[in-house]
Amino acid sequence: MVKNKIYIISGERSGDLHASNLVLSLKAQNANLQFRGMGGSYSREAGVELAVDYSEVALMGFLEVVLGFRKVLKYLKLVKNDLMAFHPDALILVDYGGFNMKIAAFAKENGIPVHYYIPPKVWAWNQKRALKLKATTDRIYSILPFEPEFFEKFGMNVHYVGNPLLDEIRKFTPHDFFFQKNELSYQPIIALLPGSRKQEILSMLDKMVSLFKEFPNAQFVVAGVDSLPESVYEPARKAGIKLVFNQTYDLLSHATAAVVTSGTATLETALFRVPQIVVYRTSAVSYMIAKNLIRVPYISLVNLIAGREVVKELIQDDFSVEKIKAELMQLFSNVVYKGEMLQGYDLIREKIGETSASDTAAGLIWESLKE
Repeated sequence: MVKNKIYIISGERSGDLHASNLVLSLKAQNANLQFRGMGGSYSREAGVELAVDYSEVALMGFLEVVLGFRKVLKYLKLVKNDLMAFHPDALILVDYGGFNMKIAAFAKENGIPVHYYIPPKVWAWNQKRALKLKATTDRIYSILPFEPEFFEKFGMNVHYVGNPLLDEIRKFTPHDFFFQKNELSYQPIIALLPGSRKQEILSMLDKMVSLFKEFPNAQFVVAGVDSLPESVYEPARKAGIKLVFNQTYDLLSHATAAVVTSGTATLETALFRVPQIVVYRTSAVSYMIAKNLIRVPYISLVNLIAGREVVKELIQDDFSVEKIKAELMQLFSNVVYKGEMLQGYDLIREKIGETSASDTAAGLIWESLKE
C-alpha cells in the first residue's frame, strides 16, 4: 500500500511538543502515514524522520535574527531541498512564523498543499502579513480563541481547534513524591520559569535568582530543560537554588506562586491556577524595534486571551528585583488581588473550551488528505 507522506516543521520546544501530538493524532486517524521534517526530540519520538533538528536553527529577538541571517538562509535552503526530494502529499507548519511563512510560499509555488497549525501571530504586528498567510496556505488551524475573528477581517476561514496545552495537562499525573525526589523542603514554592531557549535564560535567570534572599520563608525552584547545556543555569546553582529538569508540570502543581518568562509557559501556569508575574527582557535594539511594531496591549497569552490585565507584566526596564518582589508580596498577602487573578484564570479556561486540539486538527487534516 502506498503511504501518504507528510512533511512537518516546528522550530522550538513548545512547537515540537504540539507537532508530536498532532503526528500521534494523525497516526490514530490512519496508521499508514509517513512523516519527515524539522523538529526536536518530541517529533522524533512520535515517529518523524528528522532532516533538521530545530536546535541547530533556533534564534530569538530581532537583532539576533538579523545577526544570524546567514544561518537561517542555510537551513531554509536545506529544508526546501529536502521538502522537494520527499515530495509530500501535504506540508504541516507548526508555529515558528518567520521561517515557516517562507517555507509556505515555497511549497505553494510548487503545488504542495499547506496546512498551518498554530499560525503566526500576525495580529500582534504588521497585520498585513495576514494577506501573505492567506495567499500561501490552504488551511489554518488556530489555538487561540480570538484569532478566527481577526482573520475574518481578511476574508479568511480559520478553524479554532482548541488549545493543545489542555491535551498535555489532561495527560499529566503529578508525581506522588515530588518533594522527596528532588530533595525539597516543605516551605511554599516560588517557581521560576526562565524560558526554554538559551538566550532567554541567559537574559532572565540572573534577576530571577536575585529574589532568593528576599523571601527566606519560601523556597525557589527553577524549571530547567535538559536539551540545553547545564551551564545556562549556573546563576541558580551558585545561589544554591534547586533545579528540576523536565518537571515543569509537577513544579506548577506544587507551586504557591511563579515568576514566568513571557511565552507558552504563562498560559500553562494559568491553567494550573498558579498566581504569577510575567517578565521579559531582550536586547535594547530588539526591544526598540518591537515597541514600534507591536499592535497589542499585552505580551502574555494570559492577558491576550482574557482581553484584560489578569497578571502583571514586567517588561524590559520594569523587570527589576524591586518590582518583582513587590508583586510577589501582593500575591502572598493580598487575598483579594490573588482571588481576582484566579477568577481571570477561570475566564481564560472558559474561553479556551475543552476540545482536544490535536485530535480536532488531525481530523480536519485527514479529511483534506482524503479529498
